[in-house]
Amino acid sequence: MNDLETAYVLVKSEIAHEMDVMNEILKVNNVKEAKGTFGVYDIFVKIEGNTSQEIEDTITKQIRKINHVLSTTTLSVIPEQDKK
Repeated sequence: MNDLETAYVLVKSEIAHEMDVMNEILKVNNVKEAKGTFGVYDIFVKIEGNTSQEIEDTITKQIRKINHVLSTTTLSVIPEQDKK
């Protein structure tokens, strides 16, 4: 059984830097997936970690510090409703 915490992060980046940002995000530990998107947000990221604190640190200390990241919105998964 998978006891990892999961969160999804919506990332806004500076125009014309989406691929640079996505390539840097994919290098971050705990990032399992990153996809470019159309619309308000530029990149959709899946993160898994052992604790919610680990996920928070991944977002605040790593992803938000990547050059050209303008903002992030985090969607935390409710563990009791996490059906694989």
